[in-house]
Amino acid sequence: MAVPSWRERLRAARKAALLQDGKRKVHYLFEDGKEMAEEYEVKTGRLVSRKWREKNALGGFGTWQVEVGDPTSPPMGALESELIKESSSNPVFMRKDTLTSFQWRIRNLPYPKEVYSVSVEKEQRCCVVRTTNKKYYKRFPIPDLDRYQLPLDAAALSFTYANNTLIITYQKPKEILAAEEELQKELKKIKAANEDDNECKTQ
Repeated sequence: MAVPSWRERLRAARKAALLQDGKRKVHYLFEDGKEMAEEYEVKTGRLVSRKWREKNALGGFGTWQVEVGDPTSPPMGALESELIKESSSNPVFMRKDTLTSFQWRIRNLPYPKEVYSVSVEKEQRCCVVRTTNKKYYKRFPIPDLDRYQLPLDAAALSFTYANNTLIITYQKPKEILAAEEELQKELKKIKAANEDDNECKTQ
């Protein structure tokens, strides 16, 4: 049996939406039990965050894994959070997309721009950040390209550096832009659970 495409999986998923703080929050429940939660800016349709979770071996829910947006720190007890604290000077890696590109930011990198190189490894289907001083190395995939089974293109990749932050940009291929536009139309058809709240309050 053929594996369903990502578009088919999205269409088949059970969806629920909520409007809050200028964002449309969409929850997907897939047939295999996996969950995905996304937040979009209502005005622009830009993806603000995406996270995943799936059931563990005992049938309970695992923790949310952030794919896009600010990485969330795991909940800790008061004592633990006092004793175990990640150094505020460690590099922080996160993905923040724009409407036309996938974008990653690596904060707390104090080295000059000429030290960095960013490349595509097509065989491993990932991007790699290296520094000539061997102080930082990072490999990361682009799950969206994997889901749509699209090749990585070195020409789509670029980077800039400012304020101790490396900003890596990968221009979205036209197939992704078309799929995202189609998805936005679909999501607008889903009535948000609290869409009538304002009307109710004014009655």
